[in-house]
Amino acid sequence: MAKYSSLGEGFAAARIAGAERHLFLCLGPDCAPMEEGQVVWDYLKRRCAELNLPVMRTKAGCFRVCVGGPWLLIYPEGTWYGRLTMERCERILQEHVMNGAPVYEWVTRTQPLCNPATNS
Repeated sequence: MAKYSSLGEGFAAARIAGAERHLFLCLGPDCAPMEEGQVVWDYLKRRCAELNLPVMRTKAGCFRVCVGGPWLLIYPEGTWYGRLTMERCERILQEHVMNGAPVYEWVTRTQPLCNPATNS
């Protein structure tokens, strides 16, 4: 059974139209215990709503890194943060998502999927 009655309602709930970033969180189970990932997901979901952030968020079961998680991947930059905790999540939301300044001490990798100069 579908959660929404129409595609329009689903896209609106996903906040696609106003999204400036997409946050993907890998919950595990191989990079970290799923319980830890779920705690961080619940926190991320709540804080994004409380701060009314212009983001889409997606939880994932595995990014295939399988070490050093839970992992947070932020697009369009392609910034990878490992060993995510609620405290790290909060700082990343405040500094990276809200102010555009990645928390470099925790950035493991930056890998955009495409070159912004070639996008039209």
